[in-house]
Amino acid sequence: MPALKKRFGQHFLRDTFVLAHIAQNCAQAPGEHTVEIGPGDGALTAHLLDRLESLHVVEIDRDLIVGLKRRFAPDRVVVHEADALRLALCDLVPGRLRVVGNLPYNISSPLIFHFLDQPCIASMVFLLQKEVVDRLAAPPGGRDYGRLSVMVQARCEVTPLFTVAAEAFVPPPAVESRLVALRPHASHIPATDTALFAAIVACAFSQRRKMLRQSLRSYFQGEDWPVLGIDPMRRAETLTVAEFAALAAYARERL
Repeated sequence: MPALKKRFGQHFLRDTFVLAHIAQNCAQAPGEHTVEIGPGDGALTAHLLDRLESLHVVEIDRDLIVGLKRRFAPDRVVVHEADALRLALCDLVPGRLRVVGNLPYNISSPLIFHFLDQPCIASMVFLLQKEVVDRLAAPPGGRDYGRLSVMVQARCEVTPLFTVAAEAFVPPPAVESRLVALRPHASHIPATDTALFAAIVACAFSQRRKMLRQSLRSYFQGEDWPVLGIDPMRRAETLTVAEFAALAAYARERL
């Protein structure tokens, strides 16, 4: 096994049943290409190649890149040395992309937000910390529902798939993991001014225990709430994605 580098948050998945099950959930449609993020030493890559003619992989660890190039033929696995957080995937290969990966826990949320801004992505299948998947898929009203839930659900259909025990990894992480599928909506919410939408959501959840009339007072006054049809005594975690979109649309009209 390659030497672990803590700065990259590396945990290598070793359970062959889990690897095969992940690959089963990564089928690509005709005309699409698959990109694996953080392939490590190629354990999942090998299972993906059982189902694909070729794929692209993005790896930041130069030592792992050497091993990947030795293990896989260049006509089947195209290796890109890059930081996925700074990489424009749409410039990597033409066409629609399916993105898969066992993401480092410490940068999983920033990576997801980065990928949401790339219009060429048809779907994403990621192995994440179970707690993060719970937040991604959470409905309004619960403690797991927050900024991450709203921002991702506004752009994607979120489908939790299956849980992976810590023992499936070397070294075992301190938490369970979960596979999740993210499929971008044909037209995401809101259709315009996503920056204002993001700002309102962030503001609401930065003071999530406060009522909306307090947390969003910089955007809405007392007379606005009856027009919106939203009770200002509610808290952020009770609002649906559609209600946040309505707040952003109303604020946009008043600018």
